[in-house]
Amino acid sequence: MTSQNIRQQFLDYFKSKNHLIVPSAPIVLKDDPTLMFSNSGMTQFKDYFLGYKEPKSPRIADTQKCLRVSGKHNDLDDVGRDTYHHTMFEMLGNWSFGDYFKKEAIGYAWELLTEVYKIPKENLYVTVFEGDASENLDRDQDAYNFWKAHISEDRIINGNKKDNFWEMGESGPCGPCSEIHVDIRTDEEKARVSGLELVNNDHPQVVEVWNLVFMEFNRKADGSLEKLPKQHVDTGMGFERLCMALQGKTSNYDTDVFTPLIQKVEELSGKKYTGILEDEKDIAIRVVVDHIRAVTFAIADGQLPSNGGAGYVIRRILRRGISYAYRFLGMKEAFLFELVAVLRTEMGDFFPELVKQQKLVTEVIKEEETSFLKTIEHGLKRIDLIINDTISKGQKTLSGVDVFELYDTYGFPADLSRIIAEEKQLTVDEQGFEEEMTKQKQRSKKSSAQKVYDWVVLEEKAESFVGYDVLETETYITRYRKIENKDGEFYQIVLSKSPFYPEGGGQVGDKGILIPSYTAGFDISNPSVFDITDCSEIIEVLETRKENNLIVSLIKDLPKDAGAVFYAKVNESERRNTQANHSVTHLLHEALREVLGTHVEQKGSFVGPDYLRFDFSHFSKISEEDLKVVEEKVNAKIKENIALQEFREIPITEAMEKGAMALFGEKYGDKVRMIQFGSSKELCGGTHVKHTGEIGHFKIQNESSTAAGIRRIEAISGDQSAAYFRNLETQLKEISSLLKSKELTKSVEKLIEENTSLKSEIESLKKEKAKSETSNWANDFVQKEDKKLLVKKVSLDAGSVKDIVFQLKKDVANSVIIVLSDADGKPMITVSVSSDLEAKYHAGNIVKDLAKEIQGGGGGNPGFATAGGKNLDGIENAYQKALAL
Repeated sequence: MTSQNIRQQFLDYFKSKNHLIVPSAPIVLKDDPTLMFSNSGMTQFKDYFLGYKEPKSPRIADTQKCLRVSGKHNDLDDVGRDTYHHTMFEMLGNWSFGDYFKKEAIGYAWELLTEVYKIPKENLYVTVFEGDASENLDRDQDAYNFWKAHISEDRIINGNKKDNFWEMGESGPCGPCSEIHVDIRTDEEKARVSGLELVNNDHPQVVEVWNLVFMEFNRKADGSLEKLPKQHVDTGMGFERLCMALQGKTSNYDTDVFTPLIQKVEELSGKKYTGILEDEKDIAIRVVVDHIRAVTFAIADGQLPSNGGAGYVIRRILRRGISYAYRFLGMKEAFLFELVAVLRTEMGDFFPELVKQQKLVTEVIKEEETSFLKTIEHGLKRIDLIINDTISKGQKTLSGVDVFELYDTYGFPADLSRIIAEEKQLTVDEQGFEEEMTKQKQRSKKSSAQKVYDWVVLEEKAESFVGYDVLETETYITRYRKIENKDGEFYQIVLSKSPFYPEGGGQVGDKGILIPSYTAGFDISNPSVFDITDCSEIIEVLETRKENNLIVSLIKDLPKDAGAVFYAKVNESERRNTQANHSVTHLLHEALREVLGTHVEQKGSFVGPDYLRFDFSHFSKISEEDLKVVEEKVNAKIKENIALQEFREIPITEAMEKGAMALFGEKYGDKVRMIQFGSSKELCGGTHVKHTGEIGHFKIQNESSTAAGIRRIEAISGDQSAAYFRNLETQLKEISSLLKSKELTKSVEKLIEENTSLKSEIESLKKEKAKSETSNWANDFVQKEDKKLLVKKVSLDAGSVKDIVFQLKKDVANSVIIVLSDADGKPMITVSVSSDLEAKYHAGNIVKDLAKEIQGGGGGNPGFATAGGKNLDGIENAYQKALAL
């Protein structure tokens, strides 16, 4: 039975049980502040469980692509070293939202596994929640009784809270769960040891295959539990493990989920996969085929590798795969990108984004590989220096600080450092490494940590957004809660009617004010006559975001009467400029597709009141001529003063029939909003101008690359565009005045010529001075046995020092030269070792030791090295240290 058949049979079975089959949500999350990636099947249904949205159907089934590489659910370090852990995996799931519960969920699972998939009943074990006295939770006797109808009681195992009570997070829906484990050992092994002893004990052939979660509680912010008004079912079955069980394999990597990828790696590397757990070559192949899946799906869903956030996680996964291939498969050239085509063939029928985004994903991975392969050479040299330094000191343990620096600064995987250390019979200071890792996490946590209290609900009411039509309205607070973060205490409020647009779709959230109806002198029926200047009752709205389908505005202090009527007013100028920038991104998108081709697709954006940023797929720098044409096309549409056509709450199928563009990686509902300016048609939830003429003028300020195959345009419009040209005019007048000329081009050309001539004269003078210094320095060497040492303190620039040192190194044998300079008020150390002493002295190690005195760092090869620093006063200490060499 192929993996494609297994996946399809699951979906077909639940379709026959009246479940709506839905596609996988993007693996990358853009609208959930608590998660970077979908890490379980239930992620896309979170709003249904929380009661913020009505589900499309009370019964749903799907296969969800998931990623577990950070936080509580982190499998990265186990990947490659066992047979069943993965970064990216598929989670097959069936869901009930207030419909069926434990009896039906258990019955469906048993029927599918034993009658459809034909897994022998004697190979299955189940667990039920044993209860927890500290939470006043009883044993899940209902689940136990329902299981008894299908499986013998001696195969039903009690499980503790850690294994059998599932929670979404620190707060939210949760409940007991029932796991199904499959024993795929040989009959001989089963006869020796009962499977009962191996359940939940990390045995590679007695594994959990399905988890049935019965959501019946809500975990409040204070840690207490309350019963949910409706009971839900949330199940998740590991697709890769299921394939292992059904295909008679003892490793996920031996199933056809991975074998086509492994065969391609064998072909490209010339290495044969044997499946041995401890074999470094096989570990590397498992790492490569696992990691390429995670990276491919993430990029296809719009998350590019980068230096921060989710992008950093993806870059780290990719670099780990490259490192293993480099070290253990001998792959010195980029090759992982060639595996994308295999994934497209194997999984494209179920995941169309792999087909649509194949070229982009391939190019991005290839560029990242090529770049990191240059870095890895540097990392290997750096760890060699660390190892040599450790051995020279007679130590057996690499510094945890140094290993962390390799990991954090150079992207060099820590587990690779450990492997290299072991080859040299060394260990890594794991405690020191973990301390540095903890410090980094604490720094990150400190910058973003906040304590969130429970909502105080004033009225259970469906809140609405009215900001498409009005910028001010009467309203009242339906709920509020306190939050505490690094900036202090604040309050989040939800309004019955909110004119404030919540941050989303690249557009910043609105700011504004709330005027309480009890404000002295304020008539809420005639708000325009009220002067808000110096009114202490005015409440400033600092930002607006969307969370769990609620529009949440942030204020500093709670009003003295939270239950009063308020007048909400959006900051009009900021909104006007922001929506002008948003509307112009639509016109820009269309113009880019017309000029560059229909392969152009939006890959990200930022829309604020001051500027806009637009990222899109394209594989080369855009010429100045093409940028000019794009700009002219956009401005032509602005001049046409095209009226906005807005289609709210229309079926997504209707919007697509009208020609609307949908973006890969975005999560759309059944009902969408379509924005049209002439021939430009896009699905969009942002705010827009009523006519394109309101945009004023569009000006591109910069075009650059953000990643392989991704270009970025930064631009301005409206008030900022007008200000740009005013400032330009002022600057030109000032330059003209300084040059006392109206022919600016000729005057500047003359200045450049004069400057070039003067620079040439200065360089000649420097060289003459260096020649003079060289002959002087040659007399200053100190003889030490059969070697010569020169230590100098000077105020020469780096170029002059290098010229002198290289000449002396050539002329003076058996020499070590150390120069400490303070040119331009910056300390610098230069070390040279003549070729006949390089076996005994290493310039890089010497400079690294001396640089500690100036609070700096640097390095180089055995013959020449430099270091800069921050502490100018440390030069004297470094000088004395150098004299003692």
